[in-house]
Amino acid sequence: MKDVIFLNSHPIQYFAPLYKFMNEYGVKTSAWYCSDESIRGALDKQFGVDVKWDIPLLEGYNYKFFKNYSWKPSQGAGFLGLINLGVIKQLFSSPKSVIVVHGWNYFTHLSVLLLGKILGHTICLRCEMPLNQEMLKTGLKQKLKNFGLKYLILPRVNYCLYIGTQNKNFYKYLGVKESRLIFCPYSVDNKRFTSERINLEPRKSIIKQSLGIPISDKIILYSGKYLQKKRPMDLLAAFHKVNIPNSWLILLGEGELRNEIESYVSNNHLKNVILTGFINQSKVSEFYSICDVFVMCSEIGETWGLSVNEAMNFNVPIILSDLPGSATDLIIDNDNGCIFKTGDISQLSQKLEDVLLNNKLSKKTAPSVFLEQYSYKTIADNLKSITIN
Repeated sequence: MKDVIFLNSHPIQYFAPLYKFMNEYGVKTSAWYCSDESIRGALDKQFGVDVKWDIPLLEGYNYKFFKNYSWKPSQGAGFLGLINLGVIKQLFSSPKSVIVVHGWNYFTHLSVLLLGKILGHTICLRCEMPLNQEMLKTGLKQKLKNFGLKYLILPRVNYCLYIGTQNKNFYKYLGVKESRLIFCPYSVDNKRFTSERINLEPRKSIIKQSLGIPISDKIILYSGKYLQKKRPMDLLAAFHKVNIPNSWLILLGEGELRNEIESYVSNNHLKNVILTGFINQSKVSEFYSICDVFVMCSEIGETWGLSVNEAMNFNVPIILSDLPGSATDLIIDNDNGCIFKTGDISQLSQKLEDVLLNNKLSKKTAPSVFLEQYSYKTIADNLKSITIN
């Protein structure tokens, strides 16, 4: 049975718990890292603050950091920001393994994709691209990317790991056969979040009071960076437009649009809006536990939206724009949530009203239906099946 090795740019808060789970589940798993920025703490340009995650990122699995020879060493510096020559050397000396490469956007990652299969490893590509977004992109750059993927990269890959339906459709659009497609869904640590939901249940009123929110008031929650691609201004405008009595909007996050958000709140005299600033992983569950609806209104660039998975663990309805990949797989419209056309503020306002005032959701489908499928266990089972080949 082959070992599984994940190649990542850096330790990622959503992925590290998966590697621990897989080892506990009997799939020997390790990680190769090109940077330690998330461990030592570094400026996150999109958050605009120094970020160091406060959940364990290196526990329960073997890992190795490789020296970065880039003259501009950073995961945020583009393709040449990660040049880890030791990874290439490791390909030659490591026993034949299943190597999962997250994307092709760095020199190191592309090198492994091009060389690994030749050296006898089972190479798996795990990218995020949803076809519905890719079809909206035009121009020479897009054509060159698709050409490079179809004729240079994908023929050198044993398996393509798809995170959801739209991502699977993207691979198939580029000619990948069904036999080379493996479902490895984008997932979060459902066990941790479900446990935190149960533990926080008795404290919900205390948490609301600590934020200055009356216990009986309704809360709309956004979680993410304040970036254009996530369109927090759409939600702010919809909240202002619908004007639901005794309701609050919490914008969980930080980013470059903060000044614009604050100006809108001030100019329109909005009282019930809270901007939290950056909230670390150990605290986000407190906000999920008190919300009455979770909203994501992202555009092109939000390939999936893992905060949707997080929110589902708290049994809250979800309002989601139609472009993120998770909209296709995790939301049944007017059942466990609502889908609206990205950028349509009037439609978003109506969905807020439908959920919070008109109780229009059927709620026939329990969150567990999705969480069981979009789970670490699904990933471990499906990768385990190729370690014996």
